Amino acid sequence: MRLKPTRRLLKRLVFVVAALILLPFLLIPLYRFINPPASTLMLRDWVTGASVTREWVSLAAISPNLVRAVVMSEDARFCEHDGIDWEEVQNALEDLEDGKPRGASTLNMQLSKNLFLWSSRSYLRKVVEAPLALYMDVVLPKRRIVELYLNVVEWGPGVFGAEAAAQRYFKRPAAKLTRHQASLMAAALPNPIARNPASPGQGHARIARRIAGRAAKSGAYLECVLGKK
Repeated sequence: MRLKPTRRLLKRLVFVVAALILLPFLLIPLYRFINPPASTLMLRDWVTGASVTREWVSLAAISPNLVRAVVMSEDARFCEHDGIDWEEVQNALEDLEDGKPRGASTLNMQLSKNLFLWSSRSYLRKVVEAPLALYMDVVLPKRRIVELYLNVVEWGPGVFGAEAAAQRYFKRPAAKLTRHQASLMAAALPNPIARNPASPGQGHARIARRIAGRAAKSGAYLECVLGKK
């Protein structure tokens, strides 16, 4: 008996959705050894005809100043959690009850979003991010997660990764970023389209100073990424 067209279409749709859900779980282990060719945001820009600038570099070729600034500003307990910062989740839920919604994204969750998901905020995206973030923490070393993140995160219109951003904004390689420059770049990440590290506004500069202070005190917090000093 032949399937009706609607049933065939539904069957194909279920197959496609299942494949899209499973694909990240197949790719993440591979990214321990190979570099992702693109992120969903890069694909978005390519499809719309926008320019994309990225130059992949190893974590060793990125200034520790930038590593400290980004991790301490985006995910200060990165070395302690399992992909999800449950303490931050609890704090975010309490703030939500008080009418003050805020995020609780870890680097794992942000990397999952950048590589596989979409940029607009939604509870559905958070639900999908969570298992990917936990899985990522199992199959990838912490250093590799940071290396991947710093190479795919968007740092401005068409600017992806630390090397492209350092060259664009400060005319120098990512390895040569100063503490001040690194803090300005980290402060731009929550809103990279509106914030320019090379020309920061007062608010941007104020956030950067706060980040610089945290980075200077990071010490043992980042041993999982930078090792013992």
